[in-house]
Amino acid sequence: MIKKAIHVGLIGFGTVGTGMAAVLIEHAELIARRVGAKILLTQIADVDIKRSRGIKIKNNILTTDPYDIIRNPKNDIVVELIGGIDIPYKLILDAIAHGKHVVTANKALLATHGEAIFKAAEKAGVEVLFEGAVGGGIPIIRAIKEGLSADKIVGLFGILNGTSNYILTKMSAEGRDFSEVLKEAQSLGYAEANPKLDVGGGDSAHKLAILALLAFGTPISIDDIFTEGIDKISPQDIAFASEFGYTMKLLAIAKEVAGKLEARVHPTMIPKDEILAKVNGVFNAIGILGKSVGETLFYGRGAGAMPTGSAVVSDLIAIARNILNQSHDDKPHRSLPATGMISGERVVLPIKPMSEIESRYYLRFMVEDFPGVLSKISGVLGRHHIGIASVIQQGRKEAGAVPLVMMTHKAREKDVQMALQKINQSDCVYKNAVLIRVEDKEGAI
Repeated sequence: MIKKAIHVGLIGFGTVGTGMAAVLIEHAELIARRVGAKILLTQIADVDIKRSRGIKIKNNILTTDPYDIIRNPKNDIVVELIGGIDIPYKLILDAIAHGKHVVTANKALLATHGEAIFKAAEKAGVEVLFEGAVGGGIPIIRAIKEGLSADKIVGLFGILNGTSNYILTKMSAEGRDFSEVLKEAQSLGYAEANPKLDVGGGDSAHKLAILALLAFGTPISIDDIFTEGIDKISPQDIAFASEFGYTMKLLAIAKEVAGKLEARVHPTMIPKDEILAKVNGVFNAIGILGKSVGETLFYGRGAGAMPTGSAVVSDLIAIARNILNQSHDDKPHRSLPATGMISGERVVLPIKPMSEIESRYYLRFMVEDFPGVLSKISGVLGRHHIGIASVIQQGRKEAGAVPLVMMTHKAREKDVQMALQKINQSDCVYKNAVLIRVEDKEGAI
């Protein structure tokens, strides 16, 4: 009979908090056998402590004051699952100051204040773990910090937002408009009433900032991550992508190129035969390119109460094991730094400006259908050092604009933007050109 216990206080009893509690209750005996101690949920704080969450908990462990949890000497670990930035930041720093280990799934907070939190935890001699912050139930944080710790990571490519992936999957399969599929996603609970953070790419950018810090040892400001959403993607461009042999995904990309770090989130065309191209619906996937191991892929449910709750509990287990293995001087034994690299030993890479990145590009122009238009546009592209790999030009119509679609060779972003600015001013072009970046086999996973 296992008698030792690790006590946990939970701040935030929403979707993920409920999932965490359910995992702790349902798998209590299994977790105890794996840890060598029981992990007990001692207290729960939330603004609403009366609503039923569908799980059995004692009413006397509920409170509306999170500081009841932080100041309780019985609690070994504080879990923050309330979301947002300012309030949880203060709560986590207070928990650390009180000598508590911390577990969070708050991607926006870590992307904004992660460095300050990690430094405070290191100074206080406590742990901060955050497996649930990226990829839901996909154990990507621990994989980078531990499983791939011997390798040099040179590239990371992720489908990190299930809402956007669901919308693009439905648009690709059914040829429907973005707005129509978004409404369907909202009705099914896959998209929020205000979906801007998901479809605008912000959610993916927060997660990329965390992954890039772990993979490359470089803190990245959200402002330094080029971010573009899927709200302007049309069924027409998805159809043309298919003709070229590509699938459309909202991709989070981090690469080390010539000693600089690229970090960007945007709609991306990837070859249909790539594994990432086959990740559909609300599922997430993260592909990692290592210098020694080559390509690895992590796939699964990127959100939800139980998958993310399970990831949070995995952090509780890791900390509980370290508490039990504490050293003779009563200081907790910490097997891993929060960022996977010894403090002060990180080699921080400079961030490559978006204007300097090189990629292939899909370009669609709506043009007047008369002789010479193709040569006029290709001439402007050529003068800006942009080569054309292939062209789709639809047949003549009696009146109106027709699409002229091009796939370029690898070119510099700055040159492409300058060329498009010139072309968009031409009297033969009806509206501004559509630009979508392309990652080919040497780039994508």
